[in-house]
Amino acid sequence: MGKKKVGEQSESEVLQEANKIEETLSKASGNKVSKKANKGKAYIKSSYNNTTVTVTDEKGNVLFWSTAGSLGFNGPKKATPFAASKIVAVLYEKMKKAGMNDLDVIVSGVGGGRDSAIRSLSSHGVNIVSIRDVTPIPHNGPKPKKIRRV
Repeated sequence: MGKKKVGEQSESEVLQEANKIEETLSKASGNKVSKKANKGKAYIKSSYNNTTVTVTDEKGNVLFWSTAGSLGFNGPKKATPFAASKIVAVLYEKMKKAGMNDLDVIVSGVGGGRDSAIRSLSSHGVNIVSIRDVTPIPHNGPKPKKIRRV
């Protein structure tokens, strides 16, 4: 083949290139904490199939979120109390970096992870200011079936 050309760089050029690479990696991995908030809201949506926990600031802007599926649980294991406690553990690590201490908890759904998620939040040392249940409940239900005529 031919001879390979070897380019030489000065130390400053190497440092600049390394800084650019670090910036792109930190943006891609999401390790950078963009906002710091002391108080926020935690939305726990627990269905028969999955559990989702979203942490927002007081205005409602989403800061962190996690689901059982994103942690590697699959099938019926996603709706278990164990999965809900693991979700909260992951979110607590992110909240600790942002300096968040006080949470208003809003719970929705009838799945098994709703109580476990709240207990896990309090056991990690988060100050729970209030707990609200916003699960939709039907007032009158659907219209009954038509009477059968024979």
